[in-house]
Amino acid sequence: MDSFLNIDVQAFARELDAIRTRAERELGPGDLTHLKRIMRVQRLLSMAGYATAWALPNPVSMLLLGVANTSRWTIVAHHVLHKGYDKVPGAPAELTSRAFASDRRRAVDWLDWISPEAWKLEHNMLHHFHTGETKDPDLVEENAQTVRRAKWPLALKYGAVAFYAATWKFTYYAPNTFQVMQRAKRKGAREGEDGSETYLAAWDFRTKQGRAFWRECVLPYGLTRFVVAPACFLPLGPLAAFNVWANSVGAEVVANVYSFLVIAPNHAGDDLYRYEGSPRTRGEFYIRQVTGSANYDTGGLRDFFYGYLNYQIEHHLFPELPASAYARIQPEVKAVCERYGVPYVQESLRKRIVKLVDIMVGRTSMRRSMGGGHSLKPLRDQFARGPQQ
Repeated sequence: MDSFLNIDVQAFARELDAIRTRAERELGPGDLTHLKRIMRVQRLLSMAGYATAWALPNPVSMLLLGVANTSRWTIVAHHVLHKGYDKVPGAPAELTSRAFASDRRRAVDWLDWISPEAWKLEHNMLHHFHTGETKDPDLVEENAQTVRRAKWPLALKYGAVAFYAATWKFTYYAPNTFQVMQRAKRKGAREGEDGSETYLAAWDFRTKQGRAFWRECVLPYGLTRFVVAPACFLPLGPLAAFNVWANSVGAEVVANVYSFLVIAPNHAGDDLYRYEGSPRTRGEFYIRQVTGSANYDTGGLRDFFYGYLNYQIEHHLFPELPASAYARIQPEVKAVCERYGVPYVQESLRKRIVKLVDIMVGRTSMRRSMGGGHSLKPLRDQFARGPQQ
C-alpha cells in the first residue's frame, strides 16, 4: 500500500465518522428548502427554454433546456436517489429515495434515457462501493481502453472524446446501467457481475434485452422529448413544432456535453488512484474515496452549475447526505485529510477536464495502489448501521 496508508487509519475513520454524525444531527428544514429552491430554478429554466424554442432554432433555448435537464439529474435525482433527503425532517414521500421516480412517478420526477432503477444499482451500489476498482462501471481509464490503446493520430483521439462527450448519456450511461441491472437480475446478484456485451448491444432491437431497453429507456424519454413536446406547439404552426424539435435536439447535445464535463473529471487524472481488490476496513474505504475522487472550486453559483459535484470527495465519503450539507462539512473534511496526510485533490474544473482528456487519449495514466481483496458486505452492513460510537 502507499505511504499514506501507514497513518492511523482507525483514528482517521473516527474523525470522519464524527463529521458525518454532526452533519446528520444538523439536518433541518433549510436542507429541504434548498432542494425545493433548486427544483424551482430547474423548472424555470425549462419553461424559459420552451418559451423561446418555438420561434427559431437558437443557442439560448438549447442552453436553457440543456442546463435544466442536467441539473435535474446531477442535483435533484442524484442526491434524492442516494437517500440524501430520507432523514431530512419534513421531507415529503416524493422526495425520498423509495418514491422518487418510482413507477409512474418517473415521468414527473426524472424522465431521462437512464432507468432510475438501473441507476440506483449501477451508480449507488457498484460505483460507490467499488470506486477506482476494475469492478467500478464508471472507471474512465478502463472504459476508454479502446481509444487509449488505438494507434490513431492524437487529433483523431480527441475527436473520439468529443463524440463520446456529445452522446454519452445514450451511448454509455443508459445502456450500461440497463445492462448492469439485467445481468444482476439474470444472476440473482446485487453486484451486477461482469458481462461481455458492449454498451451498444443494448440497442439491438432483435434481442429480448434490446427490446426491453427500448421499451424502458429509449421510447419513454425519446417520444416525450422529441415527439410529444414539439407536438404541443402545433397550434402555433408546423414551423413552431419543428423549431422546438430542433432546439430539443440541440439541448440534448448541450446536456450530454455539460454533464460529461462536470461528471467524468471527478474520478480521472494522473493524480488520482485506482485499486486492485476491495478495501479491508472502513478507514481504508474512506481513504479510497478521498484518493480516488477530486473536488472542483466550491461556493456561490458554482455549486449549482457544477451540480454539487464539486463536493465529490465529501459525497463519496457520505453519499446519504443532502447536497446542501456538503458545503457545510467540506472545510472539516479537507482539514482532517491534510492532518493525516491523505491526498485531498481540489482544482479548477478546467484543470480537471484537461487531466480527464489526457487519461482518455492515453497521454497519462492513473496511479496504482494494491491491496484489499476482501468482501465489501461487512462494510455495507456497517454503513447501513451508521458510524460506530
